[in-house]
Parts: sequence; C-alpha cells; structure tokens
Amino acid sequence: MRTRTRLGLAAAVSCAALVTAVGIGRGGHGGVASPLFKPPNGPYVALGDSYTAAPKVPGQSGKPAGCERSDRNYPALVARELGLKEAEFRDMSCSGATTADLFAAQSTDQGTNPAQLSAVSTATRLVTLGIGGNDIGFSSLITTCVQAGVRYQLENRIGDPEPDKAPCKQRYVSGGTDDLAAKIEAAGGRLAGVLHDIERRAPKARVFVVGYPAILPAEGAAGCGHALGLAPGDVGFLRQQEQHLNAMLRSRARATGASYVDTYTPSAGRDACAERDVRWVEPLIPAASAAPVHPSERGERGMAQAVLRAVRTSG
Repeated sequence: MRTRTRLGLAAAVSCAALVTAVGIGRGGHGGVASPLFKPPNGPYVALGDSYTAAPKVPGQSGKPAGCERSDRNYPALVARELGLKEAEFRDMSCSGATTADLFAAQSTDQGTNPAQLSAVSTATRLVTLGIGGNDIGFSSLITTCVQAGVRYQLENRIGDPEPDKAPCKQRYVSGGTDDLAAKIEAAGGRLAGVLHDIERRAPKARVFVVGYPAILPAEGAAGCGHALGLAPGDVGFLRQQEQHLNAMLRSRARATGASYVDTYTPSAGRDACAERDVRWVEPLIPAASAAPVHPSERGERGMAQAVLRAVRTSG
C-alpha cells in the first residue's frame, strides 16, 4: 500500500494535505521447522506493495530508491533464514504497487521499478506475493475515512461519541450497493491472472500469497478511532474491509494451487492502536521507524515468521 500520514483534531485545518499519502504502498512468533522440510533449491523472488517493501524501516537500500524497500523487510528476513545466497534472492516489491505493476514498469519519485514479474523465470523455486490493497484503493479509503472522522470529532467534542457512528461507511455502502465489495471482487480477478502467469513463468516454484496483518483492533474501537482520527463505527468498517480483502486473497490463492500466508491471526492485538512495544503496525504518528499505518521492523519480523511457517510446512 502507499505511505506517509498524520492526522488529529489539532491538524484538522490542514487535514487534506496531511492525509493524502496515507495508505497501504505497513515481535514475531517463532516457527518450528518440519523434519521433512526441504529449503528451495533455486532462486526466491518477492513481489508486492509497501507492506512487503517496508518503507521507512532501516535500512532503505533497495533500488530504485522510490520503492522505499528495506533490507529488513519480510522477504529479506525469509531469504536469510532459508540460507539463500545473494544471487538467489530478488526483491522486486515497491511501495504503491498494484497488480498492474507486476506486469509493467512502475514509475516512482526516484526511479523506475521494472515489471516485478520480469524477475520470475523457469529457474525460480519460491515466490511470495503481497498485493491487493492498492487495487481496491485502500489509500483513498483511509484518507476519506480520516477526513470524515476529523469532522465527526470536531462536531462531537462535547459528550460521549456515538459508538456506531460511521460517516465514512455511509459514503461507500448505501442503498444496497457496496462499492468496496465490487472493487475487491475485481481485484480478485486480476490476482488470479497474476497467479496463472507466475505458474506459466515458473512451473516448479512454490507460490505463497501473503495476507495483510491486523491494522485495527477487534475491540476498543472508540479509543482507537480517536487516536487515528476515525469515527468509532468506521474503525469496525475498515477492519471488516481488510478482512474481506484477506478472504479474497486466501480464496484466489487456493483456487490456483498457491498457498495463503495468514499474517492477520498472529498480529491480532498488535494493531496500530496496541502498545508501542508490541504492535506490528504503526499509527498515524509512528513511534518506530516506519511509514504511517505500515508495519515496523517488528511487524516485518512477525510477517517473516508467518511466511517461514508456511514454507516449512508446505512440503
């Protein structure tokens, strides 16, 4: 997903300028190796958006610089744990990427990233793919919800907030029409095409679709909403949309013979509203080196462990 952001009541006047860059272009649990586990006997290629690239997480050494790719993101950690040599690992992930950027070059503020799929070949033996958030416009969705939330908070500074108030949801779901559901379904069709292309390019590769970690909590929506500039009901709305996106990723992966990596379950309670010493995803004003509403280094480690567990148990 995409990067950058800060919002709160004090920043309401400059709200639009501050939120336009929010998006998805963000402690682990140890994995146990299967006694039958065989590490990949060939190259590993990582594809994905900013939740894979890890913008602002040190060190930012990938090229082009505009992809904001960290050498401590989950693909890099997975490659090291598997003992792969430098020549056996290609990280093509790039902040802001959509499924279209897997097939064509992606322009950034600092250079052009080649089509991500160009790194996948018949020699490839392992592929991880973390994509989809930008296809459904999650960046603009969060921006819209934060703007609506700031207005709501300004209008309700006196008295208790209405726990079910969801002004942002009303803009996307009304009259029996769910715009986001349609976008997720369309993204699913594009993802299926990507997975079939990977199979064509690398018929011997094991392919893993990596889901998104928990961004928002299952409980405590009111307090979290205030901290993130969201109306209470929109916290649950956004959480549901992320869950729907992950469900689509899981379904499409299984339908095409790929494996799905669940990073949501192990990150429960480690969302952007959790305590700073346990959370995987940073809030609008990060306390760790990470882009707003993106995984920190702790989050990338957690995602790496989830990927490793999946790889080691896939046979």
